[in-house]
Amino acid sequence: MTVRSDTTVALDSRFARELPEMAVPWQATTFDAAHVLVLNEPLAAELGLDSAFLRSADGARLLVGDLLPDGAYPVAQAYAGHQFGGYSPRLGDGRALLLGEIVDVRGDLRDLHLKGSGPTPFSRGGDGFAAVAPMLREYLISEAMHALGVPTTRALAVVATGQAVRRETMLPGAVLARVAGSHLRVGSFQYAAATGDVDLVRRLTAHAIERHHPELVGAHNPGLALLNAVIAAQAELVARWMLVGFVHGVMNTDNMTISGETIDYGPCAFMDAFDAASVYSSIDSGGRYAFGNQPLVAEWNLARFAETLLPTLDDDPDAAITLAQASLETFRTRYNAHWSAGMLAKLGLRPDLDPAAVPPLLADLLDVLQAGGVDHTAFFRALGAAARGNADSVRAMFSDPTAFDAWMLRWASSGPDASAMDDVNPVYIPRNHLVEEALDAAVAGDLAPFETLLDVVASPYRERPGRERYAAPAPPDFGAYQTFCGT
Repeated sequence: MTVRSDTTVALDSRFARELPEMAVPWQATTFDAAHVLVLNEPLAAELGLDSAFLRSADGARLLVGDLLPDGAYPVAQAYAGHQFGGYSPRLGDGRALLLGEIVDVRGDLRDLHLKGSGPTPFSRGGDGFAAVAPMLREYLISEAMHALGVPTTRALAVVATGQAVRRETMLPGAVLARVAGSHLRVGSFQYAAATGDVDLVRRLTAHAIERHHPELVGAHNPGLALLNAVIAAQAELVARWMLVGFVHGVMNTDNMTISGETIDYGPCAFMDAFDAASVYSSIDSGGRYAFGNQPLVAEWNLARFAETLLPTLDDDPDAAITLAQASLETFRTRYNAHWSAGMLAKLGLRPDLDPAAVPPLLADLLDVLQAGGVDHTAFFRALGAAARGNADSVRAMFSDPTAFDAWMLRWASSGPDASAMDDVNPVYIPRNHLVEEALDAAVAGDLAPFETLLDVVASPYRERPGRERYAAPAPPDFGAYQTFCGT
């Protein structure tokens, strides 16, 4: 690693400084042939970074952790986690590094973090590297989520390393430079709690509050205040996932952020045909993280978070449990409120609709969609045309539209606003067949399909002439879709 003071980037090391027990100083692997494949210039501008510099040879070295500004202190972060329900006491950044924190142009502190930068003490037998396709997938999907208004970590760049990575075959390697409000996770708190050091949990709590909820500084019960804030953030986040048909695929506790941002786009996908049992991850054979299970899994993860905070909530264990349970009981109410409001918006209906009519209207719609197996994204967009009086396209999605017709009469009687529907129902999402097409081309050296798809999903609500194939469902011969974690 080279240290220079003229890289035009200032990186702080607040996490490592305040929580040294959870930060292992480490250096990224040197990649002599590193070069930028994709750079997020709008995000670079938000961070106050010079895109021309980032595209240069020295910029590429910065983005793989080899050339760092004076004072940088890269670390691998320690965390634990429940993975598919089984607890692992020591996970951590097995192929990642926190380069440091950067102050963006709005004055907000954000992490600059690498994936695929080489082995660390947390690698657990893995090689610590990453391949081009999974890193481009995270770039593409996270930018699509950002455009859809879903809180998310974002990709600053994907940098080709010039080195091959061994998986089932040899693949071209890459490093993802990722930006987040922070990389604090439920698993971070699980790791701190497992040490038995209550002071460490208190300091981690204070760090998280100062970072994400400064309005809570000085709260009478900081642990309880943070628990409530994280429950609120995650209830809204998962509701947003459900509204756009996003399947995370691996909702382990180490993949649930304290900030309420979506993180770690491994075996993720946007749902094609509506099905609550949709699973796209090759490793989720039991369907634990199926589309319809995501709210319940989030609630389960938050219970694990609450457990870590118990010693800080009250000196009396029984009183602490009572406080935690009362907080956790708010999750479903919060989630249902966000989801119901979002569904009413997707249906173009007023938020002040008769409260007694809303639950059956929404529940019956889900039944109709499940039975019909219609395309989730295309259905809601076509429903906007039905609100304008042309229901032909949406009715044609059903082999037997009888049940849908009955539901549509009830919906139409409430006076849906078609223009409002167009504002919240996307035309374009990263459709799975198009993602695979773009990634295959990129691995073969052609980035044009990736760049075109990225451009389309970055403006998801505006129909564009000539881009009809990007709004169309997968062809029948695409088959069942599976994704992989990329490690």
